Amino acid sequence: MYVCVVLIFFYMFIKSAKFVISNQNFNGCPDPDIPEYAFIGRSNVGKSSLINMLIGKQKLAKTSNTPGKTRLINHFIINDKWYLVDLPGLGFAKTSKKNRTKWEYMIYNYFLKRKNLLCTLFLIDSRHNPQKIDTEFINWFGSNHIPFIIVFTKTDKLTKNQLNKNIKFYKDYLLNIWEELPKVILSSTKTQEGKYEILDFIENANKIFR
Repeated sequence: MYVCVVLIFFYMFIKSAKFVISNQNFNGCPDPDIPEYAFIGRSNVGKSSLINMLIGKQKLAKTSNTPGKTRLINHFIINDKWYLVDLPGLGFAKTSKKNRTKWEYMIYNYFLKRKNLLCTLFLIDSRHNPQKIDTEFINWFGSNHIPFIIVFTKTDKLTKNQLNKNIKFYKDYLLNIWEELPKVILSSTKTQEGKYEILDFIENANKIFR
């Protein structure tokens, strides 16, 4: 006798996604009355493209071949139930040292004071070995008890063997510092890998918001 098992997966359906406000100051952010998820990573990591893939809108977050396009704290409200926050990229932006310092202060201030921030999605380019700015920021999250997950981007640009090798190298590197790794998701805007896993993660996290 053969038994047929049907698995049904439920994931969040995006009905609406609207821009709310851009800020240079934490105090200008919307009231912290609904769940919030921040997206951040090094400049040119593919952050805006990933956001557009998740939401299903090509121009919700501005994309550019020039690193450092995002320079503000950008709030979008999704399904009128939670905020998606597009944060400035870390490092390599073609701007003055003074402006980079200002952006970093803005980002750190946001993370330390935003009460409704349930989780940060920290994006890492899967093609590269651990970068100093990435590992420093990950360790800063840990030191300040800020919940986050790691999303490896651009996985379609590597062979399966190369990808597995790079991810393992990164995990082994972090395990030299961390006793336990945060949740890891692989993503590609070309193949849409990781889209529903990220949306499912957010859907489940929303349930614990108070």
